[in-house]
Amino acid sequence: MRSPAHTIHSYLLAKDGNRPHLLAEAFSEDALLSMQVHTDSIAFPPLSQGRDAIAEVLVRRFGQSYENVYTFCLGPPPGKGVSAFSCEWLVAMTDKGSGNVRVGCGRYDWRFEDVTGLAERLAISVEVMQILPPAALEPVMKWVASLPYPWCVTEAVIARAADVVGVGPVLAWLASNNRRSCC
Repeated sequence: MRSPAHTIHSYLLAKDGNRPHLLAEAFSEDALLSMQVHTDSIAFPPLSQGRDAIAEVLVRRFGQSYENVYTFCLGPPPGKGVSAFSCEWLVAMTDKGSGNVRVGCGRYDWRFEDVTGLAERLAISVEVMQILPPAALEPVMKWVASLPYPWCVTEAVIARAADVVGVGPVLAWLASNNRRSCC
């Protein structure tokens, strides 16, 4: 049985590295992905049923549009044997077509199969997605490359972003959500 942390890490490696074959280590064959997008800066279908459909949406199509992808789960990884896990996330990436830099955040809500430890459901909410000009590439990538991957604490994300222009709305959402979840 896979641990929930291994399952999530496999998903991130698949998505960030454009490696759809790794989703076999993350999702059950008939897994369900639901997406709630609260911004006009990016679009995804609201539901995808099955590992192949999830691979098409979150890896193949995503990889056609974006590169230099870094996705972080904010907070400690889940313990072994949990059936559900939720965390905030941060992503930074570049648009292959325009060169624009995107920095966004939201929430993951995972449910895992008892026997295999694979994800049977993933709900992703996209709360904020900032689009920055190509000139933001160097400071944004320097910032995210300095963070521990894939598990990072919100305080480190915010502290290390001091010189990055344009990510204020992302940091504000993360700070606000971090206060609600920790206090």
